[in-house]
Amino acid sequence: MKRSFSLFFLLFYVIQSGFAQKATGTVEAIRYIKLSSTLRALNKPQDAISLLERALPAVRGKNPYWEAVACEFLGLAYYENDNSENADYYLKIARSRYEKLRYVASAWGVNELIRDISGKNLYAGIQFGASEVKLAIFKTKYESDFYEKDIRTKFEVPNVSFSANTSASLEAGQSALKVCLDTISRYNIPTERIFIVFSNEMKEGLAKTPATKKMLYDQLSRALPNGNLRIDTTLSIDREAELFTVGSIPRKVWPTTSSLNIGSDVTVGGYFDADKTFHPIEMPVGINTLVSQIESKRSLNTDAFKKEAQRVIKTVADTALAPRFKTSGAGLQQRRTVGLGGDVAWALVTYLHPEKSGTTAVAISLDDVERFKKLVLDEYQSLTHPSVKDIADAGIRAKAEREISTVRDQVSEKQLVAGALWLESIMKTYSTPSAPKRFVFIRNSDIGWVTGKFLETISGEYESTIAKGALYTR
Repeated sequence: MKRSFSLFFLLFYVIQSGFAQKATGTVEAIRYIKLSSTLRALNKPQDAISLLERALPAVRGKNPYWEAVACEFLGLAYYENDNSENADYYLKIARSRYEKLRYVASAWGVNELIRDISGKNLYAGIQFGASEVKLAIFKTKYESDFYEKDIRTKFEVPNVSFSANTSASLEAGQSALKVCLDTISRYNIPTERIFIVFSNEMKEGLAKTPATKKMLYDQLSRALPNGNLRIDTTLSIDREAELFTVGSIPRKVWPTTSSLNIGSDVTVGGYFDADKTFHPIEMPVGINTLVSQIESKRSLNTDAFKKEAQRVIKTVADTALAPRFKTSGAGLQQRRTVGLGGDVAWALVTYLHPEKSGTTAVAISLDDVERFKKLVLDEYQSLTHPSVKDIADAGIRAKAEREISTVRDQVSEKQLVAGALWLESIMKTYSTPSAPKRFVFIRNSDIGWVTGKFLETISGEYESTIAKGALYTR
């Protein structure tokens, strides 16, 4: 305690001394610049700004590199102080200085910061599914070990099937694509940050008719506004799992975190090893396939469905899930955190924790899952109509109400029964007394593949920039 007080006093003394005078030369300016970084880490951006403004005159026009660094730090401090105009001004000076110095990595990075602050760092994804076309436009920032998505628009064009009447499906597909592209055009998104894909589900549906798949691709491609946009038709289930993981699990936590997405028809995920090689895990079991297997071409009433669901899912867990987990390698088993996606995890968090509707990553305990399962089986109406009156923040309360309504519309009672039992089986298989796991629901992980494509793209842009040795800018 005494040592902490002494360090605080010393830091306070140094800060006050620095604030009392401008830097007298480059060496002192560098000390001020370095200290400003510490102050920003301590959430003191205004103090950092004051110190940097005393450092800048000593290096302006005399030391271009440290002038660039000071301007970069000033831009960041102003941004953290909610002054975007000054942040943009100083970051543009820093970019210019780095460009003249040929420090292309720094120039590229600052350019990305400028785009982000100005709201231009948006990207878009269009996904053709087996029966719908989905669009998402958003930007991403790193938050609490997971990505927080600032979604500008997200919608689905339903009833677009590519496996029935070819001419009708083509017309519907072109119309849906046009709606999506018209929406994207209003956001001034660069072509290289627009991603269009055939989902694995759609690809599998067209696998038996390659000619139809090619014809659809050719005709839809002709509807694109320019030759730079492409439709990716190569997504496999493993590749979707990889993109989901890249877009949902930041690189920083890859050594300790795996992913798992419980979808409609499959459950997929995986992890990256130390060499950045992806190891997928995939099971042909999803919420809808479980519902179909439980009903087995019958139409069971709710009580009969619940009883049969418990038997069927235990069998699936014993014969498919447990062996698959055990043979997937030590890497998966050693990762303590599991990033979860899918409608069932979303429903659990929405119904049990509406107060967390504004939280990006929400921990889910085994107690949560047990409570969720009990409510699904015994008190469905109570579960699906949670009270939000105790949520003090009006914005969070309104968001919670919207999400509750959306989940009720999108996830049926039978899907919740199957999903709750399947999620419980997964958590009990993954987590053992000797190796307990932490499960975290990742909000908006359904568009994680878009983030994955975006992150791969900017990584490629960075590498290309370095290779060319020229400033990357738009």
